[in-house]
Amino acid sequence: MLNKIWAGMILLAVITAAFTGNMSALGTQFISSSEEAVSIILTLLGVVALWTGLMEIAEDSGLMKKLTRGMRPVLRWLFPDIPDGHPAGQHISANFVANLFGLGWAATPPGLLAMESLSDLNRHSKTASNAMCTFMVVNMSSLQLIPINMIAYRSQYGSANPSMIVAPALIATIFSTVVAVIAAKLMEKYWP
Repeated sequence: MLNKIWAGMILLAVITAAFTGNMSALGTQFISSSEEAVSIILTLLGVVALWTGLMEIAEDSGLMKKLTRGMRPVLRWLFPDIPDGHPAGQHISANFVANLFGLGWAATPPGLLAMESLSDLNRHSKTASNAMCTFMVVNMSSLQLIPINMIAYRSQYGSANPSMIVAPALIATIFSTVVAVIAAKLMEKYWP
């Protein structure tokens, strides 16, 4: 669906440029935007590679298991249906840690594994379980201590102080996560 929307927007831009006589401006903009996109991708690729590698090292060294044990009280409260020692707990922990550092891209693989593990616990029902809904809501609200991607974007665009975003991002994501957890718990309680 998203591909159709993007294709429609590009087609609309080309048609509008053709009717308004701005085809050369459109071509110039396509080229400059492509250059900018490649530049951003290369910058973020380094950031993502670094943090994904650190997450792999944390996994291999057993640090993720320790973090999962440390997060167990929170995970038990958020996800009471997940048995202790189930792989879903470790995947959720890895996702939460990646999100804490503002690494949405690095959070995606453990997030997908977490949903797969939660689906196994849900016996592949067509209806999402409370744990699946809670995980999705908390994942989307994405509590961030250090928004690495935003700092990289701000640095790429020449911000004088790229890390100035840390405090506002922390406040906003704490608020969004608290609201998300309250909403998920209320929905779980009143609409099981």
